[in-house]
Amino acid sequence: MAAQLLLGLSILVGLHELGHLLAAKAFGMRVEKYSIGFPPKIWGKKFGETEYSIGAIPLGGFVKISGMIDESLDTKTMSEEPEPWEFRAKPAWQRLIVMMGGIIVNVITGIVIFIALLYVNGESYITKEELNKHGIEANNLARQIGLQTGDRIVDISGQDYETFSDLFSPDVILGSDVYYTVLRDGEYLKVEIPSDFLDKLSDKRGERFMDYRAPFEVGQILAGSNAAEGGLQTGDRFVTVNGDSIFYYDEFKDKMEDLKGKQFTASVIRKVEGTENQMTVPETLTLKVDEDGLLGFQAHKIIDYSTRQFGLGVSVVKGTDEAFGIVWQNIRGFGKIFSGEVSASKSLSGPIGIAQFFGGTWDWNHFWRITGLLSMVLAFMNFLPIPALDGGHVAFLTWEIVSGRKPSDKFLENAQKVGMVLLLGLMSYAIFNDVYKLLPF
Repeated sequence: MAAQLLLGLSILVGLHELGHLLAAKAFGMRVEKYSIGFPPKIWGKKFGETEYSIGAIPLGGFVKISGMIDESLDTKTMSEEPEPWEFRAKPAWQRLIVMMGGIIVNVITGIVIFIALLYVNGESYITKEELNKHGIEANNLARQIGLQTGDRIVDISGQDYETFSDLFSPDVILGSDVYYTVLRDGEYLKVEIPSDFLDKLSDKRGERFMDYRAPFEVGQILAGSNAAEGGLQTGDRFVTVNGDSIFYYDEFKDKMEDLKGKQFTASVIRKVEGTENQMTVPETLTLKVDEDGLLGFQAHKIIDYSTRQFGLGVSVVKGTDEAFGIVWQNIRGFGKIFSGEVSASKSLSGPIGIAQFFGGTWDWNHFWRITGLLSMVLAFMNFLPIPALDGGHVAFLTWEIVSGRKPSDKFLENAQKVGMVLLLGLMSYAIFNDVYKLLPF
């Protein structure tokens, strides 16, 4: 997780600061420093007028442009007449573009990532029809709002849906007056999504509150595990556990929970070597469950995925829409926080929380998807009109362009100080919040 987080942040921060650097140099401004990471410096080399460096604290980066009041708070030359190559000597519209440079590059990066993922991989999905062959598997949070394992979800707020992922889309999680229509034991029921559902979901640290229900087979088996010692093989399918029939994975999990630390007898059918689907007659195995309710294998649910490939044109449209959809989700999320529907402590994440999104397994498709998401989030957060962020500079420059009056250097310096205190406080809060979420209570 840590390696993926560091690589993802280094790419995004490097590109963000590169956006500022290229825009500044394009307008003839002198860029003194370009750094990925904050001091202390662990590497640096000067090319021309600019020193390029890597800092030891990989939680951001910066460019230092001559004649600009930034996080360095270097104001020694601000009382002197501006040199033609200084930031403050340039027209307001040029300074505005320089400050927007990082945001623009992050937006472009996010869009390009999502377009590339769609164009290369296409889209795999579970159709509504395939899902409703067996219904959903309701996890704890789903059960709290009234869903049950085996429910067939007919529609969302009276509207039809196409894929399983539609059931937990941002429109569902962040919407108002949203409900599922479910078919249960031949009866149609209405299950409402509570307004504080995002708050509850945040407690689960990214876990899906429902899954698709499906039969399963044994996937990868951990070496030395109880599954391996008991003779279980990849591809095996359970028929019975202690004489009780087993078909769905949720049934198997419930049995393992009941049998923690105990032995049991299982009947399994095994694939015939060299065939795709032919299975042997049932074999009897004696297996032991560990104290955590596990045997030591990865389960592979058996379900038919549908796939669709996209040409470049469609990928551009859909990828762009998906990228900007993340910005809209952030706006709606902040709206719920400010309205009091969602707790900030449960919704905001720092570096530890972000690392958990990457996960512990290195999957390049997943890595680039999370990196694309973070690129759009970084662009959105930097656009907020907070002093010390790009958005704060943009707000002051926009005021200058509209009013024709430039804020004083003293005002900009004090605003920068206030912004830095706010940002350091927010970062400290986010890190503390991440640690608190990991505590076992």
